[in-house]
Amino acid sequence: MFRKFVYLLALAREGHFGRAAEACHVSQPTLSNAIRQLEEELQVPIVERGQKFAGFTPEGRKVLEYARRIVAERDGLRQELAALAGGVSGSLRIAAIPTALPAVPHLLATFGERYPAIRSCIRSTSSREIQRDLDEFELDAAVTYLDNEPLNRVRTVPLYSERYLLLTRRTDVAPGTTALPWARAAERRLCLLTPDMQNRRIADAAFRMADCAVTPMVETNSISTLYTLALVGVGASVVPGQLLTQMPIHPDLVALPLTEPDLTYAVGLVYADRDPPAPLARALAAVAADSAVSGRIANAMADTLAAWRGGQ
Repeated sequence: MFRKFVYLLALAREGHFGRAAEACHVSQPTLSNAIRQLEEELQVPIVERGQKFAGFTPEGRKVLEYARRIVAERDGLRQELAALAGGVSGSLRIAAIPTALPAVPHLLATFGERYPAIRSCIRSTSSREIQRDLDEFELDAAVTYLDNEPLNRVRTVPLYSERYLLLTRRTDVAPGTTALPWARAAERRLCLLTPDMQNRRIADAAFRMADCAVTPMVETNSISTLYTLALVGVGASVVPGQLLTQMPIHPDLVALPLTEPDLTYAVGLVYADRDPPAPLARALAAVAADSAVSGRIANAMADTLAAWRGGQ
């Protein structure tokens, strides 16, 4: 039955019988027959029948829930046994909100030193997708905001505090300006992230706190595009400080801390709140809790801001 659960999870991920079979390295008839056999064994319909895959029945969604849990427990057992035999190994699946991606290499640098046999796969995704994928056993851990929007059924390890800056052309700022209130920023042509991203929702909340309503000139889901939009003069961009650690300091740009309100939000590692924790997630959490990791991130941010200030 276990292999049938694996096929079922592949079908849920791919949403297509052919692609699911390809992902499992079996023929489509083999996969389809296995799921039919699973239906017979459990005596419930699992897949909505039609010309092509049309989703799961209510019973099928419940079977899928248990299949995810069973396969995750199998993977956890394998990792525990591997650790007993010769150390933690396997493949780490980690996600990060786009604004936190620059911090992830600092975490994985120490992790790789301690666990050289572990391969890592990093992907960028939204905070809402992180919650869903942790619930569905599709992720081992993620880096996201900890204290802005509720996180459910997770354990957390803080990594750094995020603050927000206005990135704009130097010629658009009065000489000697070292910070800017959110209300003053609202008067500019703004380039912001799209509303589905938590960083944008934080910016919107800050503008509301400053009794301002803004309509951005440009919206994008690309952090790097915010930099380029400011550079070419389309508008000023509200950016997280971590962005500046991976973007070149340009003489035509200035980054101003946004104040009144002076907001910071905690960003950290999250992983599913299960007993026992998955071995890879537990190992990564131990690394994240090391002060040397948070120190690396803080130093990179401080050096970057000092460089920006030096250019002013």
